Amino acid sequence: MSLIDNIVQLDEYRWEVSRNYKDSMRVPGRIYADERLMRRIIQDQSLEQVVNAASLPGIQKASLAMPDIHYGYGLPIGGVVATNVDGGIISPGATGYDINCGVRLARTNIMRKDIELGLLKILVDALYQNIPAGVGSEGRISLSAAQHRDVLHKGAAWTVQQGYGTQEDLACTEAGGCLAGADPDAVSQKAYERGRRQLGSLGSGNHFVEIQYVEQIYNEPVAKKFGLFADQITLMIHSGSRGLGHQVCTDYLTLMDKAVSKYKITLPDRQLACAPFDSPEGQQYLKAMRAAANYAWANRQLLMHRAKEVLERVLRLSPKDLGFSQVYDLAHNIIKLEEHVVEGKKIKLAVHRKGATRAYPAGHSEVPAIYRQVGQPVLIPGDMGRCSYVLVGTPRALEETFASTCHGAGRNLSRHAAMRAAKGRAIHRELEDQGIIVRSSGHKTLKEEMPEAYKDVSQVVDVVHGAGISLKVAKLRPLGVIKG
Repeated sequence: MSLIDNIVQLDEYRWEVSRNYKDSMRVPGRIYADERLMRRIIQDQSLEQVVNAASLPGIQKASLAMPDIHYGYGLPIGGVVATNVDGGIISPGATGYDINCGVRLARTNIMRKDIELGLLKILVDALYQNIPAGVGSEGRISLSAAQHRDVLHKGAAWTVQQGYGTQEDLACTEAGGCLAGADPDAVSQKAYERGRRQLGSLGSGNHFVEIQYVEQIYNEPVAKKFGLFADQITLMIHSGSRGLGHQVCTDYLTLMDKAVSKYKITLPDRQLACAPFDSPEGQQYLKAMRAAANYAWANRQLLMHRAKEVLERVLRLSPKDLGFSQVYDLAHNIIKLEEHVVEGKKIKLAVHRKGATRAYPAGHSEVPAIYRQVGQPVLIPGDMGRCSYVLVGTPRALEETFASTCHGAGRNLSRHAAMRAAKGRAIHRELEDQGIIVRSSGHKTLKEEMPEAYKDVSQVVDVVHGAGISLKVAKLRPLGVIKG
């Protein structure tokens, strides 16, 4: 029987591929989607990747796929795999190239009515002029060798120590903006060179800085705890570890390919190349991955500081009147060591999230103290023409998905397909007709990232909300966007 014939719908939002589908599967594959999204999902090879991941040594519960799933390298984007640190593996392909690609949201005291179209254009232009964006873009900080090592050790804390932010920012960042156990010596010289001049730069592709407003509140008490209210201006940043993280992944995929043979690991797909978690190769990758994750948190911290400076200058407001402060910052592509209950026992797992977001519930120690009463903020960006969402983590996510949920809309078209669909169109003018001002380093990026290239994020969010693995708090509508 084919894979499609082996997919069983469990309920309105859950589907499963039995572990009996292939002899190599150690756990089932579980997909979160409604029927409409499932019709799109089965059109690429991402479900085969879900099945392949189900064969990884030490995998627990299920190979998970969120509703924004699409085909990726090894593990699909939108995939979650948790492996036992005792006898399991660790895999760069199940983490992704852009290590700690993630999202940061800041709130302000400004209302939508305070930024009319002319001022909005000035503001977007100023952001574009002051935040380096695009392929190979360089930040305005050139790191010495010692500073670079400090960034990889300390993450966002290094940036704050240099005067680019506050301790409150760190308190509202996943892991405090720093993974302990990072080792700069595990990062190659080539990765160092690629990252040395890129701190404080946005990058290209789907990375962005976006001015938004709160269009709708779904949960007033939780929104109030997050500091969000109707018609409020917010700012969202989506970026990662730039060339440094990409090189770390590239370097360790090569090492892991050799480790597969050395440790006699049988895999259905060599893109899932891995090593035993406690092996020298596995531990070396974990240290390098943490270093790249710390670089990404430092990068987003600096990007947010630059954006804050632009808003204060263009709007001619004091810091107090602007009221610019961070809501939260979270990672999408990362491995975290976490304790979860499996078959009634609490065990330590290496949770690989690739295009997936943590979603811890109220009361959990992983939730920042300021939000612990209501749960962790979950930030879900959409495409630049529709909307983004703020959700909150739930006990059900902790029980079912290793406290994980979706990370965005997920691609609907490949970049090549998007370019073909956008031929002859002026995407920036189409968006401006909707009242959205966009600046980018080239028309190619806008065509690759046009709204139709992505699934409708509202459909994706409705699935995770309906499944109860994160709940809607607020909808954010874009006003101005800068892209790489």
